[in-house]
Amino acid sequence: MNKVILIGHLARDPEMRYTPSAIAVTTFTLAVNRHKSKDGMEQQPDWINCVVWQKTAENCANYLRKGSKVLVEGRIQTRSFDDKEGKKRYVTEVVGDNVQFLSPKNQGEKPDEPFLPREPINISDDDLPF
Repeated sequence: MNKVILIGHLARDPEMRYTPSAIAVTTFTLAVNRHKSKDGMEQQPDWINCVVWQKTAENCANYLRKGSKVLVEGRIQTRSFDDKEGKKRYVTEVVGDNVQFLSPKNQGEKPDEPFLPREPINISDDDLPF
């Protein structure tokens, strides 16, 4: 069984793109604490790359920001691709099927500024690593 559930904070703002067939895909890095000492008092973050698709991708890109606390439920995926220099690269990431927003609705927003969703970035087939 390949199932993972993570709770953490976004390390940076999510990045949304569209595939050539107009499917939304959003990537983000999740900082998840790992106990470093036996007594559990000292913690160290693991930086976990996550990817979500379609409507979940659009919601994450529009409503999450750096520091947002989320629960990601999905599976681990390992894939490879050839970079621009022709060198084979390997990527391990969590493909999220379900993302729950755990931060308060207006966290990180200034009260006097309206929330505006960011514009998606269009990419070509050459920019995709898969």
